[in-house]
Amino acid sequence: MSAQLTPTTCWRNRLIATPRLIVRAFRPEDTGDLHEYLSRDDTYRFEPGEPIDREQAQNRAVEMSALPGFWAVELQVEHKVIGQVYFEQIEPNHLMTWELGYILNPGYQRQGYASEAAFALLQTGFAAAKIHRVTAHCNPKNIASWKLLEKIGFRREGLLKKEVFFRRGTNGEPLWTDTFVYAILEKEFPRG
Repeated sequence: MSAQLTPTTCWRNRLIATPRLIVRAFRPEDTGDLHEYLSRDDTYRFEPGEPIDREQAQNRAVEMSALPGFWAVELQVEHKVIGQVYFEQIEPNHLMTWELGYILNPGYQRQGYASEAAFALLQTGFAAAKIHRVTAHCNPKNIASWKLLEKIGFRREGLLKKEVFFRRGTNGEPLWTDTFVYAILEKEFPRG
């Protein structure tokens, strides 16, 4: 693979195939599958936002199809989008650091799909672009998320106390949550 590939050019024009999945750019016609998981309350347990309606899902599908950092996770056999992976470079670019995030349809969790998709995207990214480091963040209570990160080779670098909030309490006060910080260096990424 050429070292000149970048996610904003060649990556968006190709599919990354794994044994069970296709990791690809979003398409406007992914609206129905996107709505299926972004309309669920349990999708937002550890994520910002709230359930969306069909029209919002259509707008989101169009928006994500134009953004190179968002990747659809599609089941090969069913041709169904079951989640998304976010993978994009963080400013300043000269530090060659990228960020990884993911959301999977709760109906398809605990089957290894998210780790399969994230690993394939990292593998392609490390091979195709000048990536030195990839970071990821998750709520310490989201055990499945931090176990996924550790499974694909990330190491926990720290705990940020009361760092972010996605919800407010009944009196409007922020409901602060802690955040685990994970990272992996290109030289640490497991090959093969």
